[in-house]
Amino acid sequence: MLADAPWSHDLGGPDERPREATYLARVYAAMAEQRFDVIHDHAGFSGVLLALHSGLAPVVVHTIHGELVEPMCTFYKEVDSRARLCAISLSQAASAPTLKLAGIVHNAVELPAAPPSASHERYLIEVARIVPDKGQHLAIQVAQRSGRKLILAGKVERTEEGLRYFEEQVEPFLGPTIEYYPNVAGAQKARLISRAAAGIFPLLWSEPFGLAMVECMVAGTPILALRSGSTPELIEDGVTGFLAEDVDGLVEAAKRIDEIDRVRCAEVARERFSPRHMADRYLAVYRRGSVEVEAFAAADGSEAVELSLPRAAPTPSPSGR
Repeated sequence: MLADAPWSHDLGGPDERPREATYLARVYAAMAEQRFDVIHDHAGFSGVLLALHSGLAPVVVHTIHGELVEPMCTFYKEVDSRARLCAISLSQAASAPTLKLAGIVHNAVELPAAPPSASHERYLIEVARIVPDKGQHLAIQVAQRSGRKLILAGKVERTEEGLRYFEEQVEPFLGPTIEYYPNVAGAQKARLISRAAAGIFPLLWSEPFGLAMVECMVAGTPILALRSGSTPELIEDGVTGFLAEDVDGLVEAAKRIDEIDRVRCAEVARERFSPRHMADRYLAVYRRGSVEVEAFAAADGSEAVELSLPRAAPTPSPSGR
């Protein structure tokens, strides 16, 4: 057992870091007698350092998760000539223009087995941790002003700020038209997402990537989101959802939900965010040392300008491949 199941309750709390360190210690103990062509790490600072200093593989690829603020950038500059660093969005990469990157590879989600349904109910849904940056209080305002039911699904962040936010700005509004599900997963989560009129994500921070938004879109459920962080590159305005500048814009967008072709929404999202597409791009990083930047559709229908990235220095290909 590399990670004990009850540890999931420690995510987002003070015990998360020692749990992660314990997991990494177990992983590298299990791999100690083996050798690999590539180690691809997703486990943050400790993970990439262990991979680089383990001597288990000549190539280390590391995916950066999270906002690239100054302390993170300072750390990654110390290793960007030895590890092939990958960003998860253009937005994230643009926040650290001097960092050497092997490429930008969007996250993928598991694609639903069932085709998207053209029918749906009228409610909106936000699947996210309950914390001010996720903007649940704004989702409540949009639902109330547009006359729609709202489902909020996600754990309350286990911090003083998170608990106070829930108690003061979410809990007082719960009732028949604002429902809260503290933890959804599996078939229940898939059903709630696929039956929603739209996912709503009024994010108040520059989120590097929105997995929950992509989970909605691949199910054919369009997104209503504020234009911030990675939302302009994840959402094709008018195709997989609508982008807005403020709450008033989200209310207006909610009136246009039925303009979205849900089947087309799912087709576009499943092509862009499939596991196969992500794997192909990472394979290019493993084999060639980098992958080209993908253009995405701008709001006016043109292709967005590609971001110019400083490239990571080439590293030896494993086993001559």
